[in-house]
Amino acid sequence: MKRSNMATLDAFQVIADPSRRQILHLLTKDSYNINSLSENFNMSRPAVSKHIKVLQTAGFISIQEVGRERYCTLSKEGFTEIRNFIDYFDQFWNSKLKNLETVMNLKKNRN
Repeated sequence: MKRSNMATLDAFQVIADPSRRQILHLLTKDSYNINSLSENFNMSRPAVSKHIKVLQTAGFISIQEVGRERYCTLSKEGFTEIRNFIDYFDQFWNSKLKNLETVMNLKKNRN
C-alpha cells in the first residue's frame, strides 16, 4: 500500500516522529499486536493506532490479521526512499574521497 491519502508525507516526515521510530525499533525484535505495542508508550491506544496507520500507509509496516488480533511487522517498502537518499550521498562522498586519494597520490609521486 503506497501513500495514497498521506501524499504530503514523505518517508523522512514519517520517521521524524520519535514514537514512530520507537515502533520501528520494537518491530525489529518481533511482530506485535497493537495492544502490545501500545504498552510501550505513555499515550492512548488510539494515539498509537494513528502512528501505526501512518507507518502502514507509508509502507514501513504491514498488518496481518490473526483471528481477532492485528499483528504489525516491518515492511521493506517504506525504507526504499530513505535507502535511495543515503545511497546517493554515499556515492557522492565516495567519489569525492576517491578524487582526493588521486590528488594525494599524484602529489606524493611528484615529491
